[in-house]
Amino acid sequence: MHRGLHVEPLIGLEWSEALEQPVAGEATAPGEARRAWVHRAPEAQVVALYRAASAAERALPAPWWLRAVAAGELPSRREGFAVEDRVAKLLNARPGWVFVPWGVDGDAGYWEFMPSERALVEPGMPTTLAHTHRHPGWIDVVAVHAGGPAPAPIPVRGLPDLRANLSRLESLRP
Repeated sequence: MHRGLHVEPLIGLEWSEALEQPVAGEATAPGEARRAWVHRAPEAQVVALYRAASAAERALPAPWWLRAVAAGELPSRREGFAVEDRVAKLLNARPGWVFVPWGVDGDAGYWEFMPSERALVEPGMPTTLAHTHRHPGWIDVVAVHAGGPAPAPIPVRGLPDLRANLSRLESLRP
């Protein structure tokens, strides 16, 4: 007899709780948004739970730095936090960049360059900077766009590359 009951594996539920962010005001930088268990618990425990949960579910949401640490591409969570904090320091010092504290896949958040929306003739998304595990620069930028699919992310080769090309990235057009 089918009752419509959906049962989630216990590891999936545990992982979901590990990512859950307590509601706590408006964060203006990633450091203020790191409140979930994955940000505070002992790193070895976080990585072990992630590996167990990702073995059960391939498309598991997870912070970019955790994916990189688990793959052996980033030395530690602390290094990931340092990357986020250095980018935050740079972008907070520039006019127009706003931190959005709700990220996807368990990440702490992303950045939007609000003046880029002026280039749109219809509602859309401003130029967006997010951290990624997909390449060792750890930063992707998606150009301002309206409607349809988002343009392919532009890989940034780390903070020096971001600093050197920030004006160009801020001037991207749809």
